[in-house]
Amino acid sequence: MRLVFNQRGFMLRRLAALLTFASFASAQASSAPLQYLTGAGARAQPVVWLTWGTLLISVIVICIIGGLLLFGVLRRQAATDPAALLPEKGGLSWLWIGVGLTALALLFSVVWTMQVLAEAQAPRVTIEVTARQWWWQARYLSDDPSRQFTTANEIHIPAGEPVRIRLLGGDVIHSFWVPQLGGKMDAIPGLANETWIEAAHPGVFRGQCTEYCGPQHAHMALEVVADAPGDFAAWWNHQLQAPANGAGAALFTAHCGGCHAVRGTEAAGALGPDLSHLMRRATLASGILPNNRPVLRHWIADPQGFKPGSLMPVPSLSEAELDRITDWLESLE
Repeated sequence: MRLVFNQRGFMLRRLAALLTFASFASAQASSAPLQYLTGAGARAQPVVWLTWGTLLISVIVICIIGGLLLFGVLRRQAATDPAALLPEKGGLSWLWIGVGLTALALLFSVVWTMQVLAEAQAPRVTIEVTARQWWWQARYLSDDPSRQFTTANEIHIPAGEPVRIRLLGGDVIHSFWVPQLGGKMDAIPGLANETWIEAAHPGVFRGQCTEYCGPQHAHMALEVVADAPGDFAAWWNHQLQAPANGAGAALFTAHCGGCHAVRGTEAAGALGPDLSHLMRRATLASGILPNNRPVLRHWIADPQGFKPGSLMPVPSLSEAELDRITDWLESLE
């Protein structure tokens, strides 16, 4: 009898420890920049509830099966006649009860999952996102071609509105994931995939490539900035404006214009990110560096030191030329 109570106490302690760990993990994860245990929009929230729901169902099923197993062990220990443990002919075995409950739980999970998948709607705003080694190109589409533009790594969307993401693979297979706004979707060369995201409120949401795409895969991040609808419209209109064509524009075009583009200048490269309004972005190098003058200057001078293997070469610039290009880029707001 003491053994039975010790087994029960051990199981209760394990269950309490599991619940404590789950509560602690949830609290820690909710403050992490890249996490999927909370949702911030209509695209992600049903998936979050499904995640917690299936976790709860799994725990309940485990408890039922564990309880039936414990019941069988205790019953066997207490039985004096082993033959009495056999089910009566034509009776319902505890095994089949457990199987039936498990099947019902799985059926409920499948129906719930299909309902979540069916909740997708057709958004009005469309952004064509091309994944490259190792950065994200974002092209904002419009029925009016004059209102289309391209930016990189920092994707702005209107809060409270669904946004269609049209995914293209620029070189190898990548995967687009902003966990607080939606699920994963692959970007495959030669194939256009579509998904959608929505943020319920303004904020900044961290994203990441989740398909191994080369040595700098871990440094291929992005940020989705959800603006209030009015702020998003103002941001879009500002992006359409040509930046100031200052004294360093010609030097930039000569050394960098073959890979980068800046609207309103002769720099029209397509291999690297479009740098129009560069200083409106919070980060450099696909989310791994803060965007300020010292870091920008160092990044231009030694990109391979920060991101080995990237396609950006080390430029042949004097200190004076480096300062002039940095000064001009710093004016691109």
